[in-house]
Amino acid sequence: MLELRPNCECCDRDLPPESRDARICTYECTFCADCAETVLKGVCPNCGGNFSPRPIRPAHMLLKHPASTKRVVKDGGCLKLAS
Repeated sequence: MLELRPNCECCDRDLPPESRDARICTYECTFCADCAETVLKGVCPNCGGNFSPRPIRPAHMLLKHPASTKRVVKDGGCLKLAS
């Protein structure tokens, strides 16, 4: 079950469960589309994998399996990750 993390690990932008701007890698590292495509150039800085759009969990299933509330933000944000 995907965690549906609530924010971009790079810029800390909110990414609610219904966001079409969320991108994930195979380990569920979560970034906004802008950071994933522009800053990180499509490569996850944590595992080296690529990104895919995060699936949107139907609202009725969020009641049974809610999204994560744990925010993950990398020290130094985008600039440190991109280098």
